[in-house]
Amino acid sequence: MPSSRARSSSPDQPVRLAINGYGRIGRCFLRALYESPRKEQFQVVAINEPADLATIAYLSRFDSTHGVFPGKVEAGDDHLVIDGQTIHVSHATRPEAVDWAGLGVDLLVECSGRYAHRHELQRFLDAGCPRLLLSHPGHSAQDVDRTIVYGINDSELAGDERIVSNASCTTNAIVPVLDRLDRAFGVEHALMTTLHSVMNDQPLIDSYHHSDLRRTRSAMQSIIPVSTGLARGVERLMPQLAGRVQAKAMRVPVINVSAIDLVVSFRHEVSIAQINALFSGAAAEHAGLFAYSDDPHASVDFNHNPHSAIVDGSQTRTIGPRIANLLVWFDNEWGFANRLLDVAHAWQQRFAERLK
Repeated sequence: MPSSRARSSSPDQPVRLAINGYGRIGRCFLRALYESPRKEQFQVVAINEPADLATIAYLSRFDSTHGVFPGKVEAGDDHLVIDGQTIHVSHATRPEAVDWAGLGVDLLVECSGRYAHRHELQRFLDAGCPRLLLSHPGHSAQDVDRTIVYGINDSELAGDERIVSNASCTTNAIVPVLDRLDRAFGVEHALMTTLHSVMNDQPLIDSYHHSDLRRTRSAMQSIIPVSTGLARGVERLMPQLAGRVQAKAMRVPVINVSAIDLVVSFRHEVSIAQINALFSGAAAEHAGLFAYSDDPHASVDFNHNPHSAIVDGSQTRTIGPRIANLLVWFDNEWGFANRLLDVAHAWQQRFAERLK
């Protein structure tokens, strides 16, 4: 079998991807690829997921949030066939239990969320994965070679990284907004309150489910405060704001689409009109990253929306000349899965350039 390095440098062969952990983000990533114009550039050749194959195939076809898969999904003895492409399926619970090298994987997308420390991630590399893209933050900045928020610092990718993190869905939503505000008006302080849809670490009814006692309560009956690392994530990408940002989070009983209520104090005077014009222009300039609307929205309007952040201009407020409040919507599944694909593409471009 030819080496993955040779395949990745060939412009006429797709990059061979594997997905480890085929839950909400893993399935959204695969579907985002199949709905993307980049699907000819990448090919998912392997999925590792402990669940049984029949369930994997079923949940690939039918999704309560994003609808029916827009292609043909079939199950074989140890594989899926999606639109005629065969995807090997394994059910290992340890990175070492999969022969990643034998599968000819160029890039592994780690979507289980179980591995965040360098020594844990190294197990994938030692098992034959040439490169690893995380769908979650590293435990610390030192646990990964680079943390990327697409549209902010993807130009920093050199191509020689082994482990790259795509940060979190909330970081991808708020950092582009804070970056624009900081460059335009100078951010002094920021307080972010995430209103996040329910997640699978919450039970449907009260249960002995989590060490965080709030997360033992029914996800669909309450608004539940939870811990968040968003402030650390912002500071990792915007070190100039270190010590000047704070965050809290609430889980709200909807199955998808989240929002961030952002309060910012500035060095310079601002107005509602200036802020809204800034993000209306950003949406026109970076249509794949930002969207802007001042229509009377509800969260469901943004289901399956691929943007990192949608600024709701109808909710922009100011308190005095230097304090503003913004509402930022984001599809925490679909937007993030599309950014994973964008980072995979950007990283692959840098990697290929190094091989020339």
